[in-house]
Amino acid sequence: MPQTDTKPIRVVLADDHPLLLAGFAMSLGSHGIEVVGETRTPDDVLNTYQRLSPDVLVLDVRFGGKMTGLDVAKAVLGEFPDAKIVFLSQYDQDSLIKEAYGLGGRAFVTKGCDPASLATAIKRAHEGHLFFLPQIAERLAYLYVQGDMSPQSRLDEREVEVFTLMAQGLTNAEIADQLDLSPKTISNTSQTIKEKLGVHRAADITRMAVRYGLIEP
Repeated sequence: MPQTDTKPIRVVLADDHPLLLAGFAMSLGSHGIEVVGETRTPDDVLNTYQRLSPDVLVLDVRFGGKMTGLDVAKAVLGEFPDAKIVFLSQYDQDSLIKEAYGLGGRAFVTKGCDPASLATAIKRAHEGHLFFLPQIAERLAYLYVQGDMSPQSRLDEREVEVFTLMAQGLTNAEIADQLDLSPKTISNTSQTIKEKLGVHRAADITRMAVRYGLIEP
């Protein structure tokens, strides 16, 4: 019976952690996936995608600094609406996962997943199907059933800014100095934030900020 040659799925990996890139690149070949390009800076992703025309882009949601993985996804999908993207995410970054899904992400895996799971996600995305690791699917389901409880949705723009600085461990005086506001204004704002979110301990504020993607773990 004649054998049919199957072309490997061509993938570009975009992440700023070189060890993660190297590990995935070495492992995916055994799953019929060819890594044709890697990029460690968000500014390079669109050019790399244009140049290599991969079948699938594997993109870290938290990739980059001022320009995030979500910004990169918007840029790629703006130029290539049919682009297939697999997002890498921490399972508890709820708002980021929800936003990435809304952008048109085809698959979601955690950064600590095994290469076989990533390979499955890539193949499913390439076929035009959705793929979620169970813990991410659970988080998305919870978000859509319970509603968006993120600080971004419950606070105004200034309050989110103050909340983020609080989560980083800054005092009211330090926040006031950084934002060029009076300490009393910051004290009142921080109290309002705590009441709106129902959190009062510094550790809980930090955990919430990490969970919703406002600061790095």
